[in-house]
Amino acid sequence: MTQAATLISVVVPTYNQAQYLGACLDSIWFQDYPNIEIVVVADPSPDDTAEVLAAFRRSVARNTVSHAARLEPDGTVSRAEYPRYRAEGRSLVIHESPVRLGHTPSYNKGFELASGEYCTYIASDDICHPQMLSELAGPLDRDEADFVFSDMFVVDDAMRILREFRLPDYSFEASFCDWYLCGVSKLYRRSLHERFGYYDDGYTANDHECFLRFAINGARFKHVPKTLYSVRSHDQRGQDVHSEASWRKLLAESSELVRRARAFRERESFGDGMILE
Repeated sequence: MTQAATLISVVVPTYNQAQYLGACLDSIWFQDYPNIEIVVVADPSPDDTAEVLAAFRRSVARNTVSHAARLEPDGTVSRAEYPRYRAEGRSLVIHESPVRLGHTPSYNKGFELASGEYCTYIASDDICHPQMLSELAGPLDRDEADFVFSDMFVVDDAMRILREFRLPDYSFEASFCDWYLCGVSKLYRRSLHERFGYYDDGYTANDHECFLRFAINGARFKHVPKTLYSVRSHDQRGQDVHSEASWRKLLAESSELVRRARAFRERESFGDGMILE
């Protein structure tokens, strides 16, 4: 008997990204991985986010598509009709917050609602390539790692590729002491949050701080050298978390976190079981 695939929870925090959100959700739903829970955490937005989510929920439940399937004896072409969205191995949770939580609390709310053994979060203007989750789940299934990350494209609004971002194979030195070089296209064990905590709302660089905390406490990281994700550039579109002021704050925080990683490397041998809350 074939063992069921481990459930992956994908958290999608979203605010004011209606024009990108539908494509992002499609890119998760149409993954080739067989067992996915999508958890959307939506802050109240001034754009059409609520309408996009309502339409997505309806489409998943009702939409059908068809293709030309057979030339009949009378010369007509019959069509095969089937659901647009597969139902098997997919579940959708939408949490619409009555008040704005902000970015980091939205992440944490999503992970509190998630039930998968493996998890990740996806920015609602980004795109997952179809094999992303299956490729990243492999090392977790084989118990080669607790946290797996891959390379990515940086794209513009028209989905033109601006550059391919190839990351170094994992070492604490390369990924945290040189600069923060992991974590955008990622999948990891949800138990890491249970052991070492969630994202810290005091940081704009919340993923950097959280994943450094995982690493310092002994989580095993692995790089998959494949381009599995497209992250959208915000050049000429800086606002909210991507504003110039926010970007300066993020760089300052990441610089301090790199210094923290270097200090840890100097003080401790890596993997000594030290727990930092």
